[in-house]
Amino acid sequence: MTSSPHAKPVTPTTYDHGGGVRSLRVPIPDNPLGHTLVHVVDTDRGPVLVDTGWDDPASWDALTAGLTACGTSVTELYGVLVTHHHPDHHGLSGRVREASGAWVAMHAADGAIVRRARATRPERWYAYMADKLMAAGAPEEHVARLRTARRRTLPGLSPALPDREIVPGELLDLPGRRLRAIWTPGHTPGHVCLHLEEDHPAGLPGRGRLFSGDHLLPEISPHIGLYEDPDDDGGAHGRAEPNAGDVTDPLGDYLDSLERVGRLAPAEILPAHQHAFTDAPTRVRELLAHHEDRLTGLLTLLAEPLTPWQLAERMEWNRPWEQIPYGSRNIAVSEAEAHLRRLVRLGRAEPVAGSEPVTYLAV
Repeated sequence: MTSSPHAKPVTPTTYDHGGGVRSLRVPIPDNPLGHTLVHVVDTDRGPVLVDTGWDDPASWDALTAGLTACGTSVTELYGVLVTHHHPDHHGLSGRVREASGAWVAMHAADGAIVRRARATRPERWYAYMADKLMAAGAPEEHVARLRTARRRTLPGLSPALPDREIVPGELLDLPGRRLRAIWTPGHTPGHVCLHLEEDHPAGLPGRGRLFSGDHLLPEISPHIGLYEDPDDDGGAHGRAEPNAGDVTDPLGDYLDSLERVGRLAPAEILPAHQHAFTDAPTRVRELLAHHEDRLTGLLTLLAEPLTPWQLAERMEWNRPWEQIPYGSRNIAVSEAEAHLRRLVRLGRAEPVAGSEPVTYLAV
């Protein structure tokens, strides 16, 4: 995977990809990802953003300065397309709308999560997270920090309500452009990629360009954990039996979505992190192989009964478990649970009857 062969830096944090498409690097505070790539698409009604970045003063300054470097301003924006509801993508949407009057669009599944998040008190989220971690086998000393932090506000719990819906398969309201939404659940239930159905400005072979959000990244396998929503009973969050028919399967959703994008074979991918790249089918094959290898490796670990927490402790991460920060351990356990659900759905593992907290064993 390589950087876009034709992307020209306008400033150190702004890039012109040609054909009326540019990208801005908007910083994410205290995060190893560093920044979100916010894409700017020219239309006959004014520029449209794909994602906005984290709601932080430095991020806002970077966004507005980047727009100025592109020859426009936040007040001229026509709309905002949100690939998914996470705060490093949706965070500044409300402020952009206030400054410009732009509409904000999102897939209905993620829009519903935003609405419930705004209506849910922070202490309800902390209680939910504590209960879920206890069900996963987390030690009491880990969960205790959540029990004493319930009055703090979690980031992303007051995001802007979308006023338009992104409907998969339909062309979006971008006068003068052909941009079609592709539903790609997995990272979130309502994640979408956006396919620009226009010839590539540099003549690269393939089917247009794809704004891939967090779904397809050049060097990172995106986090696939449980869909987090304390008021959504359909996800069966925190239950001990993840083989029930109504339980979500985020990893299965992601793998299916990957194959769909691979068949699309866009000429270039413009992701929300890292850099633009080409050859989506090869990257898709790499990610499919990565997850199959990981599932196979987990079956070896599950030769003995393990809770999701114990499985996460034994899984291979980018650093030893004892060096993983507190919040990242919660994310790791959620990812372990998503892989367990996939194994159970495939009939390759099963929960041990009567275990509490629930343990799993390879079949």
